[in-house]
Amino acid sequence: MRPPTRPTRRAPPMPVVPTDAAIPLRRARARRIAGLYAITPDLADVGDLAARVAAALAGGAAVIQYRNKTADAACRRTQAAALARIHAARGALFIVNDDPALAAEVGADGVHVGADDGSVALAREIVGPDRIVGVSCYDDLSQAHAAVAAGADYVAFGSFFRSTVKPDACRADIELLGQARIFAVPVVAIGGITAANAPTLFRAGADAVAVISAVFDAPDVEAAARQIAAACPQSSRFSSARALHE
Repeated sequence: MRPPTRPTRRAPPMPVVPTDAAIPLRRARARRIAGLYAITPDLADVGDLAARVAAALAGGAAVIQYRNKTADAACRRTQAAALARIHAARGALFIVNDDPALAAEVGADGVHVGADDGSVALAREIVGPDRIVGVSCYDDLSQAHAAVAAGADYVAFGSFFRSTVKPDACRADIELLGQARIFAVPVVAIGGITAANAPTLFRAGADAVAVISAVFDAPDVEAAARQIAAACPQSSRFSSARALHE
């Protein structure tokens, strides 16, 4: 006779926030997007993934985005719930890639959507009015204009350098980062970013750099995260709100 299986532990559901308090909470969350925005690799082992994420947070990652393009739905729920518990203990922002329903289920701080993942309004309806919705704008400033007008809380551009994760991704002009400073939301750079080239992106106008391989494939994840996080300017246009943790 098989022993009973242990139920998967999940993060508590998101609390219902009154509408008049939702927007300030959401903006406070978004303004904490600065420095290292670490995106998880496609790992099957929950323990290994959780250990690497904990190391990245210890190294100074301000944001963790859960992204797994190869796992099935059950694995994604288990992994996202595990990372949500780590996030709750460490205080960093936790974002789920592509899946607003999963973000809501595990109590994440928000969701990141691309061109094929539905509208900002739909994502907002699912995750709630106090949670972040970030949008990939690739190499197109006009997409960022549309996303911000629709209520996006941050915009991401890239790839700025050749990426081993997405080798065929469109390449973005670094001048986009400066041009995007017109928006009153954080600007995130992505694509082939390392400790060596991150300072260039910060100087060009990025508030945060999104990194997968240079952090999570490093022999020492904590040290790699610390090196990239250290490249972030000590002050930015959103620094006054960064200390607020929900």
